[in-house]
Amino acid sequence: MDSALLVPLALAFGVAVGVGVTALLVASARRGQRAVAVVSTAVPDGVDQVIEALESAGIVLDPSNTVVKASPGAMAFGLVWNQALVHPELVTIVDRVRRYGEPITQELELSRGPFGDANIYLFVRVARLGARYILLLAEDRTESYRLDEVRRDFVANISHELKTPIGAVGLLAEALQAASDDPDQVRRFAKRLTKEADRLARITQEIIELSRLQAADALTSPHVVEIDHVVALAIDQNRVAAESSRVTIVSGGDAGAEVYGDEPLLAVALHNLIANAIQYSPKGSRVGVGVSNADGIVEIAVTDQGIGIPDDELDRVFERFFRIDPARSRHTGGSGLGLSIVKHVVQNHGGDIRVWSQPGNGSTFTIRLPEASHATTASLKEA
Repeated sequence: MDSALLVPLALAFGVAVGVGVTALLVASARRGQRAVAVVSTAVPDGVDQVIEALESAGIVLDPSNTVVKASPGAMAFGLVWNQALVHPELVTIVDRVRRYGEPITQELELSRGPFGDANIYLFVRVARLGARYILLLAEDRTESYRLDEVRRDFVANISHELKTPIGAVGLLAEALQAASDDPDQVRRFAKRLTKEADRLARITQEIIELSRLQAADALTSPHVVEIDHVVALAIDQNRVAAESSRVTIVSGGDAGAEVYGDEPLLAVALHNLIANAIQYSPKGSRVGVGVSNADGIVEIAVTDQGIGIPDDELDRVFERFFRIDPARSRHTGGSGLGLSIVKHVVQNHGGDIRVWSQPGNGSTFTIRLPEASHATTASLKEA
C-alpha cells in the first residue's frame, strides 16, 4: 500500500477509536449517575421541612418501600418501624399508587399496638412524589369515631340501666308517702330508698367514668408508674371488704416492674379486679395478686377461688352490664360496669386483658402492659 495513504487512514482510525471511547465513557458516567440516584435517600428539596412541620402523619418511601422520611406524627401512630411500614394495608395502597400512578384516598381502621384490641382510624392519602418517591399522608380520625361511639353508648347505658333504680326510687317515694302514718314502714321504705339512691349514684358515676375513658384516646400526662405501688394501693383499698368477707389477699411475683401511664387509673382497674374476686369468692378462701415481668411485657394476674365463669360466657365478661351471677350482683349493688372499665383503662395504656376460668375452681384475670423501658415513642407522644 502506498505510504501516502497510510497517514490519513491512521488518522481516521484514531479519530474513530477516540469517538468510541468517549461515547463509552459518557454512557458509563450516565449509568453511574442513574445508579446513584436509585440508591440515594435524599428527598426533593423542601420535603424534609414540610414533613417535619406536619402535625399529622407524613411518610416518604423510596422504590423499595423503605421509609426515607417520617414525621413525628407517623411515629406516634406506630405506622413506621425499622424504616418500614408496619401495616400491610398501607403497603398495599402504596404498591397500587406506584403501579398505576393515580393518587388514592381511603379511610382505614388499623391496629394500635403490638397487642390488644384497640384500633386507630386514619384518613389516608397516597400519591407520587416526583419520579421515584411515594408520599403517604394520614390524618387521625380516631377521636371523632370515639365520640360518636361514646354518644351512642351513653344513651344506651342510660336507657338500659338507669331506668331501673330511677323507677324504684319513684315507687318507694310513693310508698313512703302512703305509709306516712306508720313509723316502721317509713323507716323500712326510707332505708330501701337510701339504698336505691346510693346504687343510682354509683351507676351514674361509673357510666360517666366509662364514657370518659372511651372518649380519651390517650393519657393526658403519662409518667413512669411503679407496679408494686399500684398493687399495694389496690390491695389496701379492698382490705376492709376482704376482711368482712373473710377472704385473704396475698401478693407476690417480680418486684420493680414499671410501665408508662396514669397510676390512679391503673389502681382503679386493679381495684375492680380484686373487688370482683372478693365478691365471687367463698368465705375463708384466698385471692392472689401476682406480677411478672419478661420480654418487655408486665403482667398483673388476679386469681380467685370463686364460682368461676362458664365457657360460653367468657367472651362476654367485659361487656357493659354483664353479670356472671345477676342475683348476687343485685344483692351487692354491682352495676356490671367494673370489668368494662378495666378493659378501657388497659387499652388506653396500650395493653390488653385476658381471662381464664373454670366453673367451681375460680378465675384468673391478667392485665398485660408494655414495660416502661420498652414502651414505644408513640405511647408517650399520644399521651
